[in-house]
Amino acid sequence: MSFATLVRHVAGLHDRLVNATDRVLVYGATGHTGRFVVDELLRRDLVPVLAGRSAERLAAVPPRHAALDRVVVGLKDPGRLRGAVAGAAAVINCAGPFLDTALPLARAAVEAGAHYLDVTAEQPVVQAVYRDLDGLARTAGVAVVPAMAFYGGLADLLVTAALEGGSQADEVEVAVGLDRWWPTAGTRATGARNTSTRLVIRDGELAALEDPAPAGTWHYPPPLGNQPVVQLPFSEVVTIARHLEVGELRSHLNTAPLDDLHDATTPAPTATDEDGRSAQRFVVDVVVRRGADARRRCATGRDIYAVTAPIVVEGAARLLDGRHRGAGAAAPGEAFDAADVLTALETAGAITVR
Repeated sequence: MSFATLVRHVAGLHDRLVNATDRVLVYGATGHTGRFVVDELLRRDLVPVLAGRSAERLAAVPPRHAALDRVVVGLKDPGRLRGAVAGAAAVINCAGPFLDTALPLARAAVEAGAHYLDVTAEQPVVQAVYRDLDGLARTAGVAVVPAMAFYGGLADLLVTAALEGGSQADEVEVAVGLDRWWPTAGTRATGARNTSTRLVIRDGELAALEDPAPAGTWHYPPPLGNQPVVQLPFSEVVTIARHLEVGELRSHLNTAPLDDLHDATTPAPTATDEDGRSAQRFVVDVVVRRGADARRRCATGRDIYAVTAPIVVEGAARLLDGRHRGAGAAAPGEAFDAADVLTALETAGAITVR
């Protein structure tokens, strides 16, 4: 969206900034992904409230966000955090590491009667949110949907859609492919913070990934083709296990972007278009097998951080307008009609599905 278009959106929202039922508090709004999320909320005519821990960063938001409400609040004072959330219909958490931010913010959202979504790739975070907040969210009548993002949510939606209304699979394979990886500071901080053993599904149960992680080759659809891969599961394992009965689940990532990630000199993403997206290309390829039947779904697109914004905002919009499956903590494909969400994302130009 161009700067001029965003300015018009902000101007049109002026009269709706107070006590609006479509106010969405974005925690971590000044971060790399957070700014994409704020722009996407504006594009969808929702009302972002910018929130975070740093008064300095919130004071230095881009001019296109300058008219939006801003809230400086930390995570160590639950009462103040609930007060910051009050008046918002939903909270989107973009502030990692989510091991530190997810539970305090999600709990504050639930206690304030707001829906909660985040963009975590961290498996233990999703487990903790499901364990600690499902009952509270049901009682409060709100939904809590962690990992509604490129990592976690997109694969969960593809697998759910591939099952076409079914809930069982003998085997699922997820292969994420990136042509390169320019990591953000948040990605690097999360990697340093998250040292938990990664989980796969084996014999129908969550189980530790083998050490060393198995490696192999995956034939990705264009533009990647044949690539060396290593098993590297993200939050999709936990979300899928939440609502689908799967015998075996393996998640792969091609190894070339891992070299970028592990290289301390690899720069952060650089914008190459007016929307701020980098030139990075991605493929998320899933294969679901039931007996002799194998089904494949694939999503391709550009910039894993930028594409997270339409994914999580699509979720927020559906929570606000009632297009979801009730209260409680849920996986993306459990909370929403997966095929319909993918169609909406493709129609918006966020991804191509095949």
